[in-house]
Amino acid sequence: MKGCITDAFRGLLCYRKSSVPEDATIPPTHTKIKIYSYKELSFATDNFNTVNLVGQGGFGCVYKGRLKDETLIAVKVLSIDSSQGLTEFFNEIEAVSSLSHDNLVRLYGCCVEKKHRILVYDYAENNSIAHTLFSKTSKPSIELSWEKRAQICMGIAQGLAFLHEEAIPRIVHRDIKPGNILLSRDFVPKISDFGLAKLLSPEMTHISTRIAGTLGYLAPEYARGAQLTRKADIYSFGILLLEIVNGRRNVDTKLPKKDRYLLEKTWFLVEHNQLTNWVNSIGIEIDTKTACNFIKIGLMCTQDTARLRPSMSKVVEMMKSEMEIDIQNLARPMIVSDFMDLCGGGTQYTTTVTNTDHLSTYSLLSTQSTLAKCQFEI
Repeated sequence: MKGCITDAFRGLLCYRKSSVPEDATIPPTHTKIKIYSYKELSFATDNFNTVNLVGQGGFGCVYKGRLKDETLIAVKVLSIDSSQGLTEFFNEIEAVSSLSHDNLVRLYGCCVEKKHRILVYDYAENNSIAHTLFSKTSKPSIELSWEKRAQICMGIAQGLAFLHEEAIPRIVHRDIKPGNILLSRDFVPKISDFGLAKLLSPEMTHISTRIAGTLGYLAPEYARGAQLTRKADIYSFGILLLEIVNGRRNVDTKLPKKDRYLLEKTWFLVEHNQLTNWVNSIGIEIDTKTACNFIKIGLMCTQDTARLRPSMSKVVEMMKSEMEIDIQNLARPMIVSDFMDLCGGGTQYTTTVTNTDHLSTYSLLSTQSTLAKCQFEI
């Protein structure tokens, strides 16, 4: 049923979800970001024609557009109720638009005309990694060589390191996954979708918040205790790194259970000294040593204990190094496949965290007394 929604219905759904009170909104006069009129963006997208619908997620629908000066743009119609004040909205948008890095999608400006909340981004001509590597068609539209994959992995690491350690204020993305990594014409990776991002002031180490993310990329401690730190992004990056190197999703329910979960499969190969042979069988001409190092870095990033995961700047350093990565002291993560089977691998969800005195089959980790109930978004 889910896969049968027509493009027209999806477009209508995106439009309706974006409804907010009809009162006119006037942007603050001091704002530094470019303000687009709704008429201008409607013209650019051919009245938000579903033919131009290039993506959608929990926070909005994205349309390809072309301005009068021929500039290609990505127009994101936010699915919000606008409970957030206008000043707060502009403050957050200004914080994001002020960031400049080769591996971040550039935010051009926004539209806040009447009921509309729309963001305007640079357009990535090669879509997302999810589209490129995991196309639903029998064969992806673009074949990514090992050289391109390695460059993409490095670019994502550098972009995330910038968000965590250099951006002011510091930013935790909260939903690093293939669909949120866009590719430019030259296959430069661009981290996108800051709809889930929370801003960290320098004096803060974590933010307690409602859990939001994508199952399979969600760090175990984040799902368990709703404590948001940069280490949660690092876990997600580790999973993404394994996916890009291997060219497969981290959860593939069509495979036998022993091969279904990429993280568990990778640990099995490491423990049985089969990693090198497996890398050589991926199906593309590959730099075996570098690919094995990237996989080992992915395992370091996905340690159960958050403090044992390296910082993103350390990850970049290791990825640039030609030294072989040593993972002898790494501990294999707890098996989460039963939880993944229960919740439906790869499903986007939010969770409500409550305290309980007893263990539950819904617990993410059976040794914890915290209950994480899955609430699926259809």
